[in-house]
Amino acid sequence: MNSPDNTPYSEALANTLIDRTIREKIVLVSVAMQGDTDDDVEASLDELSLLVDTAGADEVARMIQRRDSPDHTWYIGKGKAEELKELCLALDADTVVFDNELSPAQQFNLEKLLGRTAIDRTAVILDIFGQNAHTMEGKAQVELALLRYRLPRLRRGAKAKLSQQRGGVGARFGGGETKIEVDRRRIMRRINKLERELADLAETRALQRQGRRRSGLASVAIVGYTNAGKSTLLNRLTQSGVLTEDRLFATLDPTTRRLALPGGEPVLLTDTVGFIRRLPHGLVESFKGTLEVAALADYLVHVVDASASDPEGQIAAVHTVLREIAAAEVPELLVFNKADLAVDAAKQLVHDHPGSVAVSAVTGEGTDEFLRTLSDRLRAMSTVYELVVPYDRGDVLASIHREGEVVSTTDGASEWTIRARLSDASAGRLGEFVVDDDSVVRTAIDSEQVMP
Repeated sequence: MNSPDNTPYSEALANTLIDRTIREKIVLVSVAMQGDTDDDVEASLDELSLLVDTAGADEVARMIQRRDSPDHTWYIGKGKAEELKELCLALDADTVVFDNELSPAQQFNLEKLLGRTAIDRTAVILDIFGQNAHTMEGKAQVELALLRYRLPRLRRGAKAKLSQQRGGVGARFGGGETKIEVDRRRIMRRINKLERELADLAETRALQRQGRRRSGLASVAIVGYTNAGKSTLLNRLTQSGVLTEDRLFATLDPTTRRLALPGGEPVLLTDTVGFIRRLPHGLVESFKGTLEVAALADYLVHVVDASASDPEGQIAAVHTVLREIAAAEVPELLVFNKADLAVDAAKQLVHDHPGSVAVSAVTGEGTDEFLRTLSDRLRAMSTVYELVVPYDRGDVLASIHREGEVVSTTDGASEWTIRARLSDASAGRLGEFVVDDDSVVRTAIDSEQVMP
């Protein structure tokens, strides 16, 4: 896999990763607009500081300016830009990171004035994704997002070679090559190639999903804010051994495992990439093939960090992304994780969100209640079918037990009459044994069996 300057992608990635032995000094900048409270601005900067730390650099100062609208030249005012320049000189800062989204022109003007790299929140998130991409698909998705970000930032007359000569957090997002038209064509060709490759991978994934659908197993996707503990919960429930780290965006590639619910019915449980406030649109577009697992799931397990400073804000941010990927209509179960770290907060959140549960993925506390609740929710969505199975078809009886939940079994003269909850796919495969549709009962109609 090659980068636009014909460097192998893995080598290009290695050249631009941060030197872990010498961490960069970063100044954070935020422009607060009308409606932004001081608490909101500080909370957003705190999160940006965590992102910068995850990328491998250190915050040394932060600057906030209130404005009615961004300055079209520097985003901040001219006087504030000069003040920022003096601050960077005094602290010997390497890079300035804006919590706001900079236009290519604003980024160029700031770098020219400050004499150092200026990037925005989107660039930091892309940088972290670049560090954490491991599979071929993950690398392709990240590279596509990077190139879409770079393309409008190519600068005519710049001497730097697409930042490959520079290291650090802003390495991927600095100056462009002198042959701008050639570079633009190269990047467009690479973007088109990556889009074709990802489309082919999406077709393969669709075939895999069809195979899973034919298995008759319900699909459950774990979603949530980054670092909420989704992978840890998957490991707790399935002993899958997925990488877990106390850092942002440790998981980029979805992992699917089989899970047996308390009633014995199996489901497919999939871990997904974490969300964040203002997740860059380019990343959402590039990762749509991966994120669609949530939109196509039968149920969502929405994991929330109960110990977070603003769990309600994180819930809202996740719902925003779910709407963007057309997954807002998929039913969800709120799971407040890290209850061992925030006992009182977890209890209050469960009280505020009826039907939710509190767990600790680390200690296992609350996981039994979570599994029972998830099982009840899926059962309430399922259909009860009546089947007549001859005694000599023990294989069919085994399939019914394996793929669904048997409600009752009645012995007849030469056959079993079985009422069982089955997925539509399983019922379709067992169609020759299903009694006519008039006997089918939707348990969801019975309000007494529907969970809140």
